[in-house]
Amino acid sequence: MTKTLNILRRSVLTGAVAMMGLSVAPFAASADELAEIKERGVLSIAMSGQYPPFNFVNEQNEVVGFDPAIGTEIAKRMGLEVKIVTTAWDGIIGGLLASKYDAVVGSMSITEERDKVIDFVGPYYNTKRAIFTKAGSDITTVEQLDDAKVGVTLGETHEQWAREQGYDINTYKGLPELLLELDNGRVDAIVNDSIPVMLAMKAGQYDLAMVEDPAAEPIGAGIAIREGNPDLAAAMQEALDAMMADGTYLEIANEWVGGDIR
Repeated sequence: MTKTLNILRRSVLTGAVAMMGLSVAPFAASADELAEIKERGVLSIAMSGQYPPFNFVNEQNEVVGFDPAIGTEIAKRMGLEVKIVTTAWDGIIGGLLASKYDAVVGSMSITEERDKVIDFVGPYYNTKRAIFTKAGSDITTVEQLDDAKVGVTLGETHEQWAREQGYDINTYKGLPELLLELDNGRVDAIVNDSIPVMLAMKAGQYDLAMVEDPAAEPIGAGIAIREGNPDLAAAMQEALDAMMADGTYLEIANEWVGGDIR
């Protein structure tokens, strides 16, 4: 059953979004952007391009994966072409607020902190935090991370969580680098969403073990848009709901992640 978040309308907020390291200056609310996007005929969506199989650059230098497929299908159902923008994850919300693109379709976890400065459509899939080590590692419990070097992706919610635990961390640009550093022994463990790492393990790319994390809870990934756009939010949600209902979503999920992840 499709899960739908109520799109919250807020006045302009100032302050910092702690987990993104982003200072948000006051900005004026604008008219809903759907009409402008329709006139332009193109929906511009952003992602890191470093999060396989959700979004990554293939050998033909094309951005492919679950996220661009979902974003492209949503745009198509809205009568629009799609433009995919890749950008560093730690600045992706800043780019959205600066109107460098219309939406972020990049596996962004929906959190209260983020929801203070942006709105979300979805969630369009669900995952949860997971901790991985190399197979055979002495680290088998979360408590042992206190004495370990932990790798995280810069700007992700997992970075914030690891810092809150007081862990000794190294930060990286994306999942490929994170996995490589773990495989090479430069970190003892990594913290990431469970699905992409488990898929890499299933494909035989890495010999890893998952550390049981009883405190981890499922969290939804949403499509981020600027506040003050109820028409745009409704149009995107309608397209997302329709593709979930008619089987298109499942086809995309089967192709890129091997099953339904709603």
